[in-house]
Amino acid sequence: MSFSDMDVQSALKNLIDPNTHRDFVTGKSVKNIKISGCDVSLDILLGYPAKSVWDEIRVMVETQLKAVLPGVGKVSVTVTSKVVPHAVQRGVKLVDGVKNIIAVASGKGGVGKSTTAVNLALALAAEGARVGMLDADIYGPSQPMMLGISGQPVSRDGQSMEPMINHDIQSMSIGYMIAGDDAPMIWRGPMVTQALDQLLRQTRWDNLDYLVVDLPPGTGDIQLTLSQKVPVTGAVIVTTPQDIALLDARKGLKMFEKVGIKIIGIVENMSTHICSKCGHEEHIFGAGGGEKMCADYDTEFLGGLPLDISIREQADSGVPTVVADPDGSIAKVYKQIARRVAVKVAEMAQDHSAAFPKIVVQNT
Repeated sequence: MSFSDMDVQSALKNLIDPNTHRDFVTGKSVKNIKISGCDVSLDILLGYPAKSVWDEIRVMVETQLKAVLPGVGKVSVTVTSKVVPHAVQRGVKLVDGVKNIIAVASGKGGVGKSTTAVNLALALAAEGARVGMLDADIYGPSQPMMLGISGQPVSRDGQSMEPMINHDIQSMSIGYMIAGDDAPMIWRGPMVTQALDQLLRQTRWDNLDYLVVDLPPGTGDIQLTLSQKVPVTGAVIVTTPQDIALLDARKGLKMFEKVGIKIIGIVENMSTHICSKCGHEEHIFGAGGGEKMCADYDTEFLGGLPLDISIREQADSGVPTVVADPDGSIAKVYKQIARRVAVKVAEMAQDHSAAFPKIVVQNT
């Protein structure tokens, strides 16, 4: 029995990608269909990094083809991912070496924003992406400690800096520049925004799929200015179920809307606490706040993380959860959140500026 490309496409028309919730054909993931007698081979090209589920998707597609195509012989499916640049807010200059920038923000401090940011970055890297981390919290830089990096960046040309690297993450922070962990940053707003712009644009980022930016907490002048200077693909809001945290998170969400930055979704930290002695689960900061906020603002609830001492201990030690316990239940949640963030970014409008040639007029 012979098959055509259309037969293969039809067989996959009703097979849903568990991450995008769309079928692989409509999502334009089916590539390079080749038919040799009764044998079929094809590629599934995902627009988001998902290394941990490549095998699952490969088996799913192979099983579907064997079930739907009668008389099919050998079925060979290769699953890969390719991340492309997506559009940012208008009038903001793009950053060399960076395809997409994801801002991680919170309306107030103490909700676990920096811990979420570093584990999100590490989860994206674990899923196969090239990832960087920019610590934009100038007054309270914490990423050097969380990434387990000490020392100062190197400049090869006297004008730009090489990113610091650990756990397969490229990073830059004002924390690498200051002497001593207890040195305070006594700067006014304009100095802070200038420093961030230099950290962002004078770092030689090396072909990043995603640059995760750990923004300072709050919604003041500094945060607004940063949001207008940094070309952001989308923002992730971090909150806790506590009413006061949700109130401030709503302000952060509205700030991004005002400057034309798309909201990717909301992560709820400290959703539950599980007693280490008896295993009892309790919503000590309230329940359902993050989901309700998502419903109110028509945005996505990306996931909830428990109040767990291991998350704090691992981040403080410079080996965050996704690296310290990559197969654990908490790392699994971070990876699910990372895949969902990447899928949401992949669904945004693409940036086609690189597709157009640059016109240079010279006097001859």
